Amino acid sequence: MNNKIMYSIVVPLYNEELVVQETYRRLKSVMDNTKENYEILFVNDGSKDKTVNIVEGICRNDGRIKLINFSRNFGHQAAITAGMDMALGAAVVVIDADLQDPPEIILEMIKKWKEGYEVVYGKRAKREGETFFKKFTAKAFYRLLKSMTTIDIPVDTGDFRLIDRKVCNALISLPEKNRYVRGLVSWVGYKQTCVEFVRQERFAGETKYPLKKMMKLALDGITSLSYKPLIISGYLGVLTFIAGIFATIGVIINQLINRINIISLPLILSINVTMFGLVLGCIGIMGQYIGRIFDESKGRPIYIIDSTINYKRVDKRYEISC
Repeated sequence: MNNKIMYSIVVPLYNEELVVQETYRRLKSVMDNTKENYEILFVNDGSKDKTVNIVEGICRNDGRIKLINFSRNFGHQAAITAGMDMALGAAVVVIDADLQDPPEIILEMIKKWKEGYEVVYGKRAKREGETFFKKFTAKAFYRLLKSMTTIDIPVDTGDFRLIDRKVCNALISLPEKNRYVRGLVSWVGYKQTCVEFVRQERFAGETKYPLKKMMKLALDGITSLSYKPLIISGYLGVLTFIAGIFATIGVIINQLINRINIISLPLILSINVTMFGLVLGCIGIMGQYIGRIFDESKGRPIYIIDSTINYKRVDKRYEISC
């Protein structure tokens, strides 16, 4: 019997006690249909509920299920990174535990992979069970990010995808800390295609991506793949400077011709507020980039593993990440 692991399924977890058992059941059903060897890696990102206890029980009954426990919450992208680092399969699939991305689509991804594609990403043809605000902001962000970068990042896609072992190895080699995995997958290149699907309503529980985390992810995506915001802030500064010069000349000419004082205190205050707002906004953009440079310079690991289950041997480097 060939013991080589063909597929590694990476599932980040954060407070998913209401859904993780069903996630395991559906993933197992799908992967058993492949008739090939596989592993499912649950990455516990510092859950505070009973998620860990449930997964530990699953691991005791099924040796193909593995658990990676973080020492605290490091974030969704860190959990995906850890799963990729620890995966042993010839192909690695990333899927969230909430079952909004149907596990059954993995079989279609595998088919595309066997046709020769090295990245197969899930493209959302329709999003069910989400608010208008969530749909609108997601659609706007994907298109903004695409326009901001020179990299061809497919729109309407999340982290749900299959990647070949060579792609996984390329991603592991990237050292950056503030990771935007779906953007990095596009950056490394290789032969890519998509599988369209209807994104389902969440099976149970609450979203783990509230507005604050969505904004953080958006900033990570833009700043890690584009420096256009810095260029735009520079252009705004130049345009404002030029507009100020013409406005000053116009005021002087008008005063000389009409011999009246058109400068009022409210006008001066409004101009100052506008200018200060522009300056602070540009400083804020630069601050985002400087903050990420600071994070990189510290050299801290992306995540720290507290414990694992069903790993025969854990490389020492994974105990402090890589």
